[in-house]
Amino acid sequence: MDTPGLLVSAAHKSSGKTTLSIGIAAALSARGLAVQPFKKGPDYIDPMWLGAAAGRACRNLDFFVMGREEIVAQLATHAADADVALIEGNKGLYDGLDLEGSNSNAALAALAGVPVVLVIDARGMTRGIAPLILGFQAFDRSIRIAGVILNRLGGPRHEAKLRAVIEHYTDVRVVGAVHQDPRIEIVERHLGLMPSSESAESAARIAAIRDAVAGQVDLDTLLAIAGWRAGARAPIPRAKPAATPPAPTLRVGVALDRAFGFYYPDDLESLAQAGAEIVPVNTLADAKLPEIDALVIGGGFPEVLMAELEANASLRADIRRAAEAGLPIYAECGGLMYLGRSLTWRGETRRMAGVIPGDVVMHDKPVGRGYVRLRETARHPWPLGDGGEVRAHEFHYSSLENVVPHVEFAYDVTRGHGADGAHDGVVIGNVVASYAHLRSVGGNAWTRRFVAFAHKVKAERLARDAARRAAKRERTGEGAVAQGRSEALVIPAQAGIQPEPAQELAGSPLSRG
Repeated sequence: MDTPGLLVSAAHKSSGKTTLSIGIAAALSARGLAVQPFKKGPDYIDPMWLGAAAGRACRNLDFFVMGREEIVAQLATHAADADVALIEGNKGLYDGLDLEGSNSNAALAALAGVPVVLVIDARGMTRGIAPLILGFQAFDRSIRIAGVILNRLGGPRHEAKLRAVIEHYTDVRVVGAVHQDPRIEIVERHLGLMPSSESAESAARIAAIRDAVAGQVDLDTLLAIAGWRAGARAPIPRAKPAATPPAPTLRVGVALDRAFGFYYPDDLESLAQAGAEIVPVNTLADAKLPEIDALVIGGGFPEVLMAELEANASLRADIRRAAEAGLPIYAECGGLMYLGRSLTWRGETRRMAGVIPGDVVMHDKPVGRGYVRLRETARHPWPLGDGGEVRAHEFHYSSLENVVPHVEFAYDVTRGHGADGAHDGVVIGNVVASYAHLRSVGGNAWTRRFVAFAHKVKAERLARDAARRAAKRERTGEGAVAQGRSEALVIPAQAGIQPEPAQELAGSPLSRG
């Protein structure tokens, strides 16, 4: 049986489609249906809420970093065992990067073969809602706008007027009418909604949104539109389940806490597929790093928790020592901010890990926002290797300042801002810290390359340690023979090796793995 599905979009951004999508996912899940959520475009926060509402990890579908076949495969793989696929769009239905709208929500609906439910922020609207709907229908007749959900209504009288106008002038069904209610609003922050991982009341908020949507949206009609009863759409194709990860051969620490939580599920899964055992690291509570071979620090909101991050001085020092000892570390955006010397926000400055010789300053407006194109430099420690373009995205309100001269970078920026408008990916030893967010898709298997690099570093360290132990045994044997105590350790000295002072060689500050 093919998976039913629909795409929830809007006339424009900030129409409330995320809140309604959360409510739909939670309400259908409460009915016992398996809902697989998807989010179009680059986003970490909305998928956190959608995943929590559905009880299944939300997957991102992004034309900029993924090919069309890869998007279809993602849909097929992750919706294969679901009752319904729920895709939340970004921005407006027809908004996109180019004139043709090749990466728009409408293009995704066409590719997935699913109908569209249009969310309309109806504040202050009455008769004008009809030409809005008619225009969206007429703009691209190949897109099936199967229903509308009226949002942020002023009351029953407002709802009645809008329903009458839509029924009189259009053939679109009103699937729901949700009244303005502060109890179901999610607090917004400079990067969008408050992350569900950070909100102590996220479960209660999701429940409130679920109840509001269940009472004001016709879920049976939504399911019928999706084809759950009788599919009248091109089905989402099936795919084979993802391969079982191999036995782990490397321990990779991943910062997972209230300060850092911006990770795509497929990236974490591809780390495991590459042979990594993911070891959670809590930058707020852990006194030191666990036994690991590499470390990943993703994005998040370190500025909001910078006092707590500073207070955990032992972990900051441990990370700095690990970086100096050669531990492979990859940090994105918030992770970069944490690795700097200091972080300043709203007139307050706090000390950070001090791995990067520069200070991070928060600003009121975005410094870098949107898609980026990068070209790797010769300094990248785990490069793609073919000189090709790396596609990614950035969204940061901070800048890296007071950087020491001649710092090296992993990327030249051909689109976007990066760290200084021309470069990104600060390289310090085996550390790469970038404002760009990578995805292990579209031919850019960064997770596989990072794990391979960590394997190489680990092998080199083990070889050095073995050589030190052998040298120590040899020196100890020579000393014992010289003092007439050959029975203590019988290891003949090799020709040409001069004895060194009888003391143990100091190892690296941190022995990982």
